[in-house]
Amino acid sequence: MLRQLRSGYRNRPSNFPASLALIGLRDVRDYKVTSGEEARLGTASPFNIKVESLTLRNFTRDEVAELYQQHTDDTGQHFLPEAVDRAFYWSQGHPWLVNALARQMVEQLVPDRARPLTAGHVDAAKEILLKRQDTHLDSPAERLREYRVRRILEPMLAGLSLGEVPEDDLRFVQDLGLVRAAKSGGLEVANPLYREVIPRVLANTTVASLPPQTSTPWLGADGRLDMERLMEAFRVANGGGTLEREYAIGTGRMDLCLRHGPDTLAMELKVWRDGEKDPLDEGLAQLDGYLAGLGLDTGWLVIFDRRTGQPPIAERTRAVLALAPSGRRVSVVRA
Repeated sequence: MLRQLRSGYRNRPSNFPASLALIGLRDVRDYKVTSGEEARLGTASPFNIKVESLTLRNFTRDEVAELYQQHTDDTGQHFLPEAVDRAFYWSQGHPWLVNALARQMVEQLVPDRARPLTAGHVDAAKEILLKRQDTHLDSPAERLREYRVRRILEPMLAGLSLGEVPEDDLRFVQDLGLVRAAKSGGLEVANPLYREVIPRVLANTTVASLPPQTSTPWLGADGRLDMERLMEAFRVANGGGTLEREYAIGTGRMDLCLRHGPDTLAMELKVWRDGEKDPLDEGLAQLDGYLAGLGLDTGWLVIFDRRTGQPPIAERTRAVLALAPSGRRVSVVRA
């Protein structure tokens, strides 16, 4: 198709459009790389006829509210301010996600136009999108299998520095909308919903290999989380709760927030590698700040010992109590 465009371009305006717009997830230049003709491109266009490449920017919070207000004007069904805030939080204004969340809410979850839409409905719509892996979520997920994408996202998941990465690859991942430039100057995953998509896709095989869930020993008789039982089981499965992740380049950490009903558990994950010192003190300090932001008094610090020569994980896994710099109680799990 691109060759046909190039051939017809020379004969404009005879029997050929004066201009064309190609719309998709990628910049048109990346299709030449995908075709295998070249590993890198030095030009902005694969055939030197592109005038400009435009990216649809994200909506602001007010624009999300304005869009949802159009639904209210048409049907009378209201989005509470908390629902608008939550939709903007999960999507960061990504146009497709903003619309997809609303569609799930008004067509599937709350078709009754007399009922207002809440933040809880937004969270439920988010889970539906994640489980269904609709087209737009499925397409970025497919890109995770590409080496040039993995070489950027895998260090981000581990909180490591990127190292030497070609500028083409950095621009490609940003053009896909998977990451964006952070205010601090580095890269971050584009929105919290994508932060959920990425590890779920990468962990698909691991999750599928887990034995079937026949009980929920980490829940008490009242249905709330029992932290001691959860520590003993040391496994979290889908059971009505949500798991939110935070990770960024160069931090050496991953923050997890497990929410189940009224209960919230914050976890900090660290990896102890060969040649490094015990990350206990650093992890306690980082978790302390994370707990402060969530307004929690307790949390977990999980340290995975990846040094060579360690005993089997079943033998070395243990939990002890420690205090964060502020005095918060922390369960330290070494595995």
